[in-house]
Amino acid sequence: MKRHVAAAAAVVLAVLSGCGSGGGQALTIGLTYVPDVQFAPFYVAEHEGYFEDEGVTVELRHHGAAETLFGALAAGEEDLIVAGGDEMLQAFSQGVDVTTIGTLYQEYPLGIAASADLGIETAADLAGHTIGLPGPYGENWFSLLATLDAAGLSQDDLTIDYIGYTAQSAMVTQAVDAVAIFLNNDLLGIRAAGVEVNLVETPELPLVGISVGARREVLAEHEDDAAAILRALHRAIEFIVADPAATIEIVAGYVPELEPTFARQVLDATIPLYGTDWLALDSARWPEMYEFLLAHDLASPDADVDNAFQVLDWTP
Repeated sequence: MKRHVAAAAAVVLAVLSGCGSGGGQALTIGLTYVPDVQFAPFYVAEHEGYFEDEGVTVELRHHGAAETLFGALAAGEEDLIVAGGDEMLQAFSQGVDVTTIGTLYQEYPLGIAASADLGIETAADLAGHTIGLPGPYGENWFSLLATLDAAGLSQDDLTIDYIGYTAQSAMVTQAVDAVAIFLNNDLLGIRAAGVEVNLVETPELPLVGISVGARREVLAEHEDDAAAILRALHRAIEFIVADPAATIEIVAGYVPELEPTFARQVLDATIPLYGTDWLALDSARWPEMYEFLLAHDLASPDADVDNAFQVLDWTP
């Protein structure tokens, strides 16, 4: 019997007996937008009973299409969230109660792919070309700006098109010369569509990728539970790395109409992003990241950056 069924029964018993997180209170983790293999650590942790083993009750919640990234968290409808560390720092500086507690992707997952026949190999080669991305927000935007900074370019040196989430079709139709994309997902789709692309060489960017965050109010009352969630996710990543095939079988129970072959490709491209020190949070990255956001008017000044992250004691 699948362990998430047993876990569900355990949750009911915990609530009836008044035990579990905060006396039976479930902590809701916001998995932004549609179900996807990128959330595999959370699916695996629930399915395999790792949250239950850690004595914490968790509810996984995907956002609706009309929701803003941090809306449910700010409204108190979510306790934890999965988002870019850079996105959380920006939101924190603007008054959202969100604190990063663990970095899921130790390697930054975004980059720029350019049509192979254009000879664009470095960021400097983007000058004079057209690049597409969803809009002037989020990690696609941050990664483009940081890449331009590294190359000594400004936005005026190229044409930027806001194409929504249509990178694959934009490259297929040659509507743009390059796109700022997630390398563990969008890039695979573009190549699967038969488009030959070069990955633009970029130095390490002053950005932190997909991470786990929580409301500070939640951390004040449930710090041990937040630490337990990180331990459960650590076990889940260990499972994923050891058995990607079994992971895809689990994910199929959470993602409607999953295409297993492509999902496995995405998972294989995602595993290296976890790095080797799973979920570790490097607090030294935050001041530099904040300065980058300030330089591009993407953050409010005078934020107490030291409160934008919290290193928990969660040794697995």
